[in-house]
Amino acid sequence: MTPATLRRLSRYNAWANQRLYAACGALDPAEFAGPRPSFFGSIMATLNHALVADMIWLGRFTDRYDHGITALDQILHDAFDPLARARAELDGVIIAHFDGPMGDLEAPFSYRTMAGGAAVTPLGLTMLHMFTHTTHHRGQVHDMLSATPTAPPVLDFVYYLRENP
Repeated sequence: MTPATLRRLSRYNAWANQRLYAACGALDPAEFAGPRPSFFGSIMATLNHALVADMIWLGRFTDRYDHGITALDQILHDAFDPLARARAELDGVIIAHFDGPMGDLEAPFSYRTMAGGAAVTPLGLTMLHMFTHTTHHRGQVHDMLSATPTAPPVLDFVYYLRENP
């Protein structure tokens, strides 16, 4: 894992979120928040979870970001516009964090899990996990969009790379 790769992933993350949120913004509120067969139960709840998880990981990576999250399924925003604003703001914070010094990416990284347990994983790979976790949940939302009148956007990393060489 290199700092350059993590910087690129922070930008891809924002790009993919912008595209996904643009599609979700076309949904009426009932489609956005309505129940769907999925782990978190709706597009709104899944997007909230991805936001919550990124806030938790960023909070673990830096002492400067106090997230105040108490549960992985916490709903921070139950309407699209405030959720989209929070996502865009956090994506900017993530990019700024990864543009700065990241420390020894091979070093063990100690943190507390949401259940209160202690965990130690390699710093760089843990940072990579933050991005793959969000990608996983974007895929779930992408699938849920397929059952709506709104077409899911292309989110593949190679498309980002073609647009951002």
